[in-house]
Amino acid sequence: MGERMPMTDAPAPRARRGSYAKGQQTRQRIVDEAVVVFGRSGVTAGSLREVASRVGLTPAGLMHHFASKEELFAEVLRQRDERVRAAAGDPHEHTLVEQMQKVVAHNATTRGLTSLYTLVVAEAGDPAHPSHEAFAERYRHGAETAADLLRAGQAAGEVRADIDPEHAARLLSAVMDGLQQQWLLDDSVDMPALFAEFVRGYLRPPA
Repeated sequence: MGERMPMTDAPAPRARRGSYAKGQQTRQRIVDEAVVVFGRSGVTAGSLREVASRVGLTPAGLMHHFASKEELFAEVLRQRDERVRAAAGDPHEHTLVEQMQKVVAHNATTRGLTSLYTLVVAEAGDPAHPSHEAFAERYRHGAETAADLLRAGQAAGEVRADIDPEHAARLLSAVMDGLQQQWLLDDSVDMPALFAEFVRGYLRPPA
């Protein structure tokens, strides 16, 4: 037998890293296109086949990255929540009202994600929807957290003392959701300005 050339496994990690990076890029492209498709049609009617086509994959190729529509939507929602948290800023440095004003301003720059969230919340209103209880819990937990922060704001003199924190917490999310719906229908609606007016008239102590 002829002499074998020495073999090294040095290039293999580079190949794996390159393959991993490419896989992550493809995964992110799938998420980005899912935002477009689900934001237009909702998660129930949105087609994985269309998402795959927009990325240049077969449905089977897409499912190599996400095993189901539910798994894909969970990742879309996770990334959306991360962006919202980043927009709100550090809760130790900003009051609840400041955080929510930052989120309203952020939502006005992310039409696709805002449309998606609005559609999915509407779909989840059906008790038979698979995300019904999950979204109900999101709102319950959000209201509980907001009520605690509103109480802290009242103690600091930043929030009117005569409002009920539990009621106000629900109203805050209701106003934000309602403004988003109107803005999606008519982009001349100035969400940040209208939310600021609500805060001024309802939450801020009299001057």
